[in-house]
Amino acid sequence: MTSDAETPTCSARGCRREAAWMLLWRNPRLHGPERVKRWAACEEHLATLREFLTSRGFPCETEAVPPSGAMG
Repeated sequence: MTSDAETPTCSARGCRREAAWMLLWRNPRLHGPERVKRWAACEEHLATLREFLTSRGFPCETEAVPPSGAMG
C-alpha cells in the first residue's frame, strides 16, 4: 500500500491496481476490537480478499476509497 497522501494500491498478490475499497478486519483470537488492520482492494479482487478474511471468521467491514484528488 502507498502512503496516506496517495491512493492505495490493491493488497492482492501481484496486483498494482488502484484500490477502490478498503477492508477493515481483525483476528479476534489475537486482538480486541480496538486493533483493526486494513487491506486495500481493487474492484477485481474485492470479493476474493473479503472471502479470504470472512472464511477464517475474521470480522470484516468494507469502505469505499475516495476517488483520487477528492480529499485534497
